[in-house]
Amino acid sequence: MTTLPAGETVAIIAGNGRLPHLVAKAARDRGFSLLIVQLAGENSLPWDGYDDLIEVDLGAFSAVVGALKARGVRKIVLSGGVRRRPELRSLRPTLRLIFSLPSILADLRGGGDDRVLRMVISLFERHGFEVVAAQDLADDLLVTSGVLGRYAPDSTALSDIKVAADAAHALGALDIGQGAVAIGGRVVAVEGPEGTDEMLARVAGMRQTRRISPTRPGVLVKMCKPSQDMRADLPSIGVDTVRRLQDAGLNGVAVEAGKAFILDRGETIAAADQAGLFIYGLEPESD
Repeated sequence: MTTLPAGETVAIIAGNGRLPHLVAKAARDRGFSLLIVQLAGENSLPWDGYDDLIEVDLGAFSAVVGALKARGVRKIVLSGGVRRRPELRSLRPTLRLIFSLPSILADLRGGGDDRVLRMVISLFERHGFEVVAAQDLADDLLVTSGVLGRYAPDSTALSDIKVAADAAHALGALDIGQGAVAIGGRVVAVEGPEGTDEMLARVAGMRQTRRISPTRPGVLVKMCKPSQDMRADLPSIGVDTVRRLQDAGLNGVAVEAGKAFILDRGETIAAADQAGLFIYGLEPESD
C-alpha cells in the first residue's frame, strides 16, 4: 500500500460505474482530501457530498493538467470504466505533448485498452504526477482467494474455469479483453471492446437460440492481462455481474485473488448466495 501524508489531496479520474465512488469513499475515510475529475458522459451516479468536483471531456488533457496543478495535486488515481475513446479532433494536448502527438494518435487508433492506459499513465507522469493504484487506497475491495460465498465450484465448474482462464490469458496477451466464458469444457464467448456485460448478453442470446445448450452449466472467468499495468483497469465484479450471470445461465464467476475488485462485497456475495451461484478467487499466476 502506498504511503500518503494525511490530508494530502488525491485526484480521482473517474470513469463510469461504482468503482470510483467506492475508491473515493475509502480514500476519504483514510483522511485524504479529494478532487473528483469526472469524465464527461461516463457516469450516471451523483457525487453527493463531494464538494471539489470538475467535469472534463476525455480528450481535454490540458484542462485536466491545469486543474490539478492549480490545486497543488501531485497524486492521481485512474478509476472506473471508459465506454468510448475520444475523437481525434477533440484532443487538447499540453504544449509539452505536442511533439508526442503522432505516437498518441497511433495508440488511440490501433492500441488495445492496456496500451492506451499505459499511454495515459505515461502522459501524467511526464507532467510530474504520480499515478497511484486504486487498490493502494481501497485494498478491501480486492478479491480474496478461495470461495467467497455459500457455494463452491464443483469438479465440472473447476474444469470450465481452467478452460476459460486459459482463453482469457491468451486474449489478454493480445490486449483484446479480460474475460471468457466456458460451457461444457468449451469456450463459447470471449470479451472484446464491447466489455463483459455485452459478452454475457451474447451468451444469453445463444442460450435462447440454442446455439449452445439452454441448460448446461458454465462459468465466467475474468483475468488481468499478462502485461497489464496494475494501476488501472483491474477486472471487477459486482451485483450487476451476478444478475448477468443468471441471465446467461452460468453457475458462477472466477477472478484472480488480489488482482480484481469485488464491488459492494456484502451485497454481491449475498446476491450470489441467493441465486445459487459461486464467486471464486483464483490464486494468481506467479509473475
